[in-house]
Amino acid sequence: MTKVTAIIVAAGEGRRFGSAKQFALLRDRPVLEHSLAQFETHPAVDDIILVLTEEAGGREYRKRFGKIVAVAGGGARRQDSVGRGFERLDCGPGDIVLVHDGVRPLIGHEVIDRVIAKARECGAAVPVIPVEDTIKETAEGTVVRTLERRNLSRVQTPQGFTREVLERGLRKAREDGYYGTDEAALVERTGHPVAVVAGDVRNVKVTSPADLKIAEAFLED
Repeated sequence: MTKVTAIIVAAGEGRRFGSAKQFALLRDRPVLEHSLAQFETHPAVDDIILVLTEEAGGREYRKRFGKIVAVAGGGARRQDSVGRGFERLDCGPGDIVLVHDGVRPLIGHEVIDRVIAKARECGAAVPVIPVEDTIKETAEGTVVRTLERRNLSRVQTPQGFTREVLERGLRKAREDGYYGTDEAALVERTGHPVAVVAGDVRNVKVTSPADLKIAEAFLED
């Protein structure tokens, strides 16, 4: 059976939020704790690597969550932080690595299940939800074109890969000096196809105070 390790990235400064959003309270618990709890309680997840400086509480989280096997400091950019977490992996080439935003506190076990299963099958998988709004490409204040909505999806985390697939993506990006907006973009550049699975509208990313209110509403539902 393949091993599953989750890299939880929580080293952001929260400039848009106004403070470190991973520590904003959601039902009297930091957002990050909600995220960690979902992976801690998932039966298929073996290890967790937390990307968060010890000064910011990494050491305390390791004491409280038994699956956290390592704490890595963050890098200059998110991709650097993922790379630092990747360096702490203790698994084989075909084992599964999940990369999750620490500020997505409502990730459900069902989405994690789907990502793991598809990553085992295809080597790379991401959860997506359909785009409901009309999307237009703009430039210099005018519309360039209207994009075909049925071909567009909003991508969430966790994103899942075999270790060897993610390693190739990270290495090529480092060699090329390329920074992507997610790990799937790095893998795509290697030519490896990235499969999609159904995400969840509840899996909101907390990047603003409004997002925090949305997460609170979902918890009350």
